[in-house]
Amino acid sequence: MGRRSGMSAFLGASRIILGNPMFRAFLRLGLNSATCSLIDGGSVAKPGTLIHYSLLELEGVPLQCSLTARFFINFFNSIIKFSVRLLGGNIDDVKDALNVPGIRRGIETVLKGIALYGVTIPQMLPAPFMIVWDFTNMCNLRCKHCYRAAGKPLPNELTLYEKLKLVEELDRTGVAAIALSGGEPTIHPDYLTIVKALAKREFYVATATNGWRFADIDELKKAIDAGLNYVEVSVDSAHPRRHDDFRGVEGSWNRAVKALENAVKLGLSHAMAVTITKYNFGEVEDILNLAESIGVKRVVFFNFVPAGRGKDIIDLDLDPFEREELMRRLYREMKKRKIEIYTTAPEYGRVVIQMSRGKEVAPTHFVARGDLVTTAIAEFIGGCGAGRIYAAILPEGTVTPCVFLPIPVGNIREKPFAEIWSKNPLLNAFRNKDNLKGFCRKCPYRNVCGGCRARAYGYFGDPLEVDPGCIYNYSAWRRLKESTIREREATAHTIKPKITTAT
Repeated sequence: MGRRSGMSAFLGASRIILGNPMFRAFLRLGLNSATCSLIDGGSVAKPGTLIHYSLLELEGVPLQCSLTARFFINFFNSIIKFSVRLLGGNIDDVKDALNVPGIRRGIETVLKGIALYGVTIPQMLPAPFMIVWDFTNMCNLRCKHCYRAAGKPLPNELTLYEKLKLVEELDRTGVAAIALSGGEPTIHPDYLTIVKALAKREFYVATATNGWRFADIDELKKAIDAGLNYVEVSVDSAHPRRHDDFRGVEGSWNRAVKALENAVKLGLSHAMAVTITKYNFGEVEDILNLAESIGVKRVVFFNFVPAGRGKDIIDLDLDPFEREELMRRLYREMKKRKIEIYTTAPEYGRVVIQMSRGKEVAPTHFVARGDLVTTAIAEFIGGCGAGRIYAAILPEGTVTPCVFLPIPVGNIREKPFAEIWSKNPLLNAFRNKDNLKGFCRKCPYRNVCGGCRARAYGYFGDPLEVDPGCIYNYSAWRRLKESTIREREATAHTIKPKITTAT
């Protein structure tokens, strides 16, 4: 067995070994709270669980604890070290990864999920890995596909005080990463204040942006100094005029590209984000060439979802065979390029397995060599993560399963986020793929795909319906198109033409 990432072996060990009933009983002890201190006399930032302290010491932080806590920490870390080596991983890679607070928080959430719920497919978690926080509805562009139809700020957006209280609440819940989106978060006056607050509490802090503000390198430096870990800049064409037309403001392409150049120059982790439609379907190679010319390390191709202003351009959505061609093209491009290529289309998991004849899987919308470990990770992620591994919070505090899925499941002004996450019926329905309908329910690839729940809702008004973008659901796509044509014809017949009479 070849050497693999220490973290992939760690996750595999968590599901394969710690999921064993005997080890799970031990792992449940790790949910108990404890208080440890640094051996040099310092104090740890805040009290935590035994699992929390075990991961800290595994990272290399020397701790002074009670005898009971010491027994758990030593035994737990012995199991982890043995398991990682057994599965071909490198324990030093694990230590390096745990040194990143956001990763450590995420791993703690996984372990708590296994302790509470056992090994489930996909894995149930006590908190989402990531919250996409639509920070504001304010935006300086007018993108044709915007799921929020962003423009002016909403009158009832969270106040700065409420935002800071939300940061504290998400910290207590155990969320690992926060992605600030919008609208355009970087132009809001509270942006840097919230980035600082998130970084202080050791969240992994990301921002999705149109790049306008960060085209000024000093503005990007301010965000990095505040604690920004990752930036994702939207570019929807390799050609300036086409991008500007799609984004609604002249000069937006130049500023987006400049923002990416600045991220590369400053060494900030970054990605180019591309929403694929018929508008830019033929530009995949040109877009990847552009990214490589800038020095971009990662390109993320987003599924088009008919939400917000996207409903007005629904005819630009790829049909199932075009989407299949896209994913196969991305797989081939990934094999021949050094750049990382991701897609949010959950069907990519199936395509990768089929094209590699089972030798590779796509556990988190990118490709990894397939074996016992990566297969376990792929099933852990389970395709579309809406309501399972991530959720969204809107500018006024409304919680939804995904930013592209506008079904309110609660509001943080009325209920704690942890209560919404654990008790909402729709979120719980997403965590059991037996609740899916049509072919998505019986598909042999449902554990690595399951279809996009936002697209199901956008087309059928039912988030548990089939995703019509998959070739296995082509009949559903065809019915949708036929009904749309009939509706247009009926509408056309009821419209009386205006006749102007000359006078």
